[in-house]
Amino acid sequence: MHATVHAVFAATARRTPGAEFLFTESVTAAAYGIPAGAIRWGEASAAVERLRSAYAAAGYGHGHRVGLLLENRPAFLLHWFALNALGASVVPINAEMRSAELIYLIGHSEISLAVTLPERAADLRAAAAEAGIAFDTMEAEAVDAIPPARGAAPQAGRPIGADTECALLYTSGTTGRPKGCILSNAYFLCAGDWYAALDGVCGIRRDAERVITPLPLNHMNAMAFSTMVVLVAGGCLVQLDRFHPKSWLQSARESGATIAHYLGVMPAMLLSAPPSPSDRDHAIRWGFGAGVDRKNHAPFEQRFGFPLVEAWAMTETGAAACVMANREPRLVGTSCFGRQPDFMEVRLVDDEGRDVAADAPGELLVRSAGADPRARFFSGYLKDEQATAEAWADGWFHTGDLVRRDAEGNFFFVDRKKNVIRRSGENISAVEVESVLNQHPAVKTSAVAATPDAVRGDEVLACIVLRENAGASAPEQLAASIVDHALAQLAYYKAPGYVAFVNALPLTASQKIQRGQLRELAHALPGQANCIDTRAMKKRQS
Repeated sequence: MHATVHAVFAATARRTPGAEFLFTESVTAAAYGIPAGAIRWGEASAAVERLRSAYAAAGYGHGHRVGLLLENRPAFLLHWFALNALGASVVPINAEMRSAELIYLIGHSEISLAVTLPERAADLRAAAAEAGIAFDTMEAEAVDAIPPARGAAPQAGRPIGADTECALLYTSGTTGRPKGCILSNAYFLCAGDWYAALDGVCGIRRDAERVITPLPLNHMNAMAFSTMVVLVAGGCLVQLDRFHPKSWLQSARESGATIAHYLGVMPAMLLSAPPSPSDRDHAIRWGFGAGVDRKNHAPFEQRFGFPLVEAWAMTETGAAACVMANREPRLVGTSCFGRQPDFMEVRLVDDEGRDVAADAPGELLVRSAGADPRARFFSGYLKDEQATAEAWADGWFHTGDLVRRDAEGNFFFVDRKKNVIRRSGENISAVEVESVLNQHPAVKTSAVAATPDAVRGDEVLACIVLRENAGASAPEQLAASIVDHALAQLAYYKAPGYVAFVNALPLTASQKIQRGQLRELAHALPGQANCIDTRAMKKRQS
């Protein structure tokens, strides 16, 4: 058995050196300014070895962390595998992040090097200076100019193995800053092994599948599922720069994709285009994803000719507690995401921690079956033992998701208990956005919640209480100023899509935001005179 991500990559490369490993179709190639076509396993292995040797010569090793701000480019994977071979962990950095987010991530993770797009290097160095971190940047191609490591490897001399930290992924917190999830080699290998062993609707053909995904490599789905199944089972990864509704099907045809990864918003966008005789002109056998709108599920499968197989997992659980509706009946159109697998244990509990009856919603609690309930889960939250302990209260991982189970054992997603906004598949912490909005000179206080969006699932709505001296600007101008302020410090998707000016926020007796009442308010406010629609301002930043 292989103990590291690099080891399983290297083994498959030795076995199939001439086969295609990565395929860049023409839309992604144009977006990134890189050649279209395939990188073969042998070529990738040679590139990884050159990088590994260069990093080792520069002093990087077991226990170091290195940031990767490379979007979904092939270079991300090559640098990840090379660093993993040395026992170094990677910290993926979302290219949409702006100053406040970068300052926090660099300071919290204490990375001293980032491999970055050249146009973002100055932003990273400025954020590191603000965080008080000694810091270097390098471009992905600078194999011969890797900055020397700033200090010895923290775990030099210790064996590199399954428990070694492989990556640090940040997930949106519900009551504060994003948490850094420490993910081991075992976590990633478990995901690849689980995926490669799927059966039913989702059988994997060794060395034959071509997995297409538009999902970002700074998220666990792309890093731990689509990438790892290719490493474990062979085949080819088709990593898109992002989801392009108008060209996605053409990209699938060009790449010969056989498995497609999706988020719920994607089927809705594809269905919005006029039907075409070529809608079934592809080689896709099935789709892997979550959150497809119930009303779109059956129409999509009928029109495009392949099943959308719903699954549930979290960054913290990985595949160690993944549930998937890969066997019939899948109960299409019901929010069903499968049945309990043998390798995990499940409870559904009410607010008092009592098990709920069949068909009653309860919070989903999960753990690994066997002697170690945390086996192959995340290793903990970086620098936050209290949050880790709270998540694992009473020996169960508390997901914060409300789920119901019917008498036949099928699970159905009900709602999110946590205060997280999910816009187009991106998890957004309300508290993080509020902390930035409250810095605007006209804002006395703010509260952020999700409001329904027909295309994106959720949109960010901000309730704003203005300072008395906020001035006499028109509401539209004030709203625009507030959104501009957010866009300067946060990824564009976190900025408010609606700004509602209110006299007061709903508060509890202890003066905390009454989140339940706020959610109701957020559903009612769009369309009212005091609620400004700012969605047109939310554009990707160059």
